Amino acid sequence: MSLHSRLPAITLPMVISGAVAVLVGYASSAAIIFQAARAAGADTALTGSWLGMLGVGMGITSFGLSLRYRMPILTAWSTPGAAMLATSLNGVSLSDTIGLFIFTNLLIVICGVSGVFSKLMRYIPASIASAMLAGILLHFGLQTFSGLQQNLPLCLAMCLSFLLARRWSPRYAVFFTLLTGALVIIVQGQTSLSGVSWHLSAPVFISPSINLPLLLGVGLPYFLVSMASQNAPGIATLNAHGYPVPVSQVTTITGAVALLLSPFGGFSVCIAAITAAICMGEDVHPQRNQRWIAAAIAGLFYLVTGAFGSAIALLFSTLPPVFIHTVAGLALLTPLAASLHRCLERPEQRDTAIVTFLITASGVSVAGIGPAFWGMIGGGLCHIMLSRRVVTVHSASTRTTGYRWKKPFRRKGVGHAVKK
Repeated sequence: MSLHSRLPAITLPMVISGAVAVLVGYASSAAIIFQAARAAGADTALTGSWLGMLGVGMGITSFGLSLRYRMPILTAWSTPGAAMLATSLNGVSLSDTIGLFIFTNLLIVICGVSGVFSKLMRYIPASIASAMLAGILLHFGLQTFSGLQQNLPLCLAMCLSFLLARRWSPRYAVFFTLLTGALVIIVQGQTSLSGVSWHLSAPVFISPSINLPLLLGVGLPYFLVSMASQNAPGIATLNAHGYPVPVSQVTTITGAVALLLSPFGGFSVCIAAITAAICMGEDVHPQRNQRWIAAAIAGLFYLVTGAFGSAIALLFSTLPPVFIHTVAGLALLTPLAASLHRCLERPEQRDTAIVTFLITASGVSVAGIGPAFWGMIGGGLCHIMLSRRVVTVHSASTRTTGYRWKKPFRRKGVGHAVKK
């Protein structure tokens, strides 16, 4: 077998999907990273180090895990965790902050090695996972067309370009959408590169220190938020698309990489959900077992952004919000439709799915934990209650009718209940 025959076939839709995933990942929440770094007292150089280390961590894990398991395993920083840090690190020294990063990432590694997280994820039914993903993606779908009110020419041109490409060349729809949006932005003169300084982001090491009240008051909630609001939806997204991801191994590897990068500001490396969905649609590749290449390519893009962390973040911040929202929404249109179809295709699980979907889409946040987790909890309660239903038992000898509880049968190796 020749070397050329063993190499994967890389197509333009794969490259575009990987680039869009990185674009959406940075542009949607890079500002939160700036806020968290500034709350901890980081200057511009240190903030660039943080963004650079996050890019390196996500690049290594996205490329390595996707290549190793042949699944589109894309990683991301914990956006809910970063939002929590932005409001919890005021007045905290940088050394205590780094100690907090090390503590939480060590807990994630322990959770992965022990297999606790894998056991919990195994009991999530497929309908709940798909409904939760649909609830997450709904927000981006709604934002797609809200830009018509804010910037009608830009949003309308991108939507029309997407629809025309879907009609004549579906696999290149996102590419033509990006190209059209970029041309409109240039004509409108809405972006400027004058303030972007292209230089490598040098890593800055900070010695950690232990602050026990900080670890208990902020570290433990941050750990729970990252696992419940980032890792759990990420694993559920992979499962909903039919990828049996090895939960314990992936959680351990991502946590270990973040642990090594913690002294340099790499506060988290988690499993991505929203950006990963961009690399899982049929537009990426007709064959599901080939879509991992898009996630691996995204990992390479992340490595580039890691090398130029601060410059890339500033570049993304200059793009109009309408452009980001429209690209993200259109790129996630197919995954949203597929998730809705999967969660509602089994009539006996539709009540569970719709409850999960509505809670997740509502945006409710309790105890600092995001809606994806509570959607999973609400859907799980519905699944347990509705799976134990009363059935009629007919006796041929007495011709009487009695009642018994019919319990759901769990087949070994399957993460959802099926009829017996």
